[in-house]
Amino acid sequence: MARAGRRILAICIDWALCYLIANAFFDGNPNAVLAIFAIEQMLLVGFLGYSVGHRIMGIEVVRLDGRQPSLLDGVIRSLLVCLVFPVIIVDADHRGLHDRAIKSILIRR
Repeated sequence: MARAGRRILAICIDWALCYLIANAFFDGNPNAVLAIFAIEQMLLVGFLGYSVGHRIMGIEVVRLDGRQPSLLDGVIRSLLVCLVFPVIIVDADHRGLHDRAIKSILIRR
């Protein structure tokens, strides 16, 4: 399982990339940063199982049944991540509510 340090660095990498994109195209508008972040998470996690930050940190989102997350899983997880609170409420397995909602876990690859 991916521990908190890798997860935090991954989200910081993703946020920084989204901030750079928003700075380049939307004058750094905070709403644009959040929208780009949400879209990145939805699409990349939904189609590939990992975001750019996840990939750099060597972690991946997998469902507990062993399948790759679906696009719907990516959308649900992304929306919950953007709310922040579901991310910081974790269980003994270090799974936040966003991962529990789609029955997934972040693992090291």
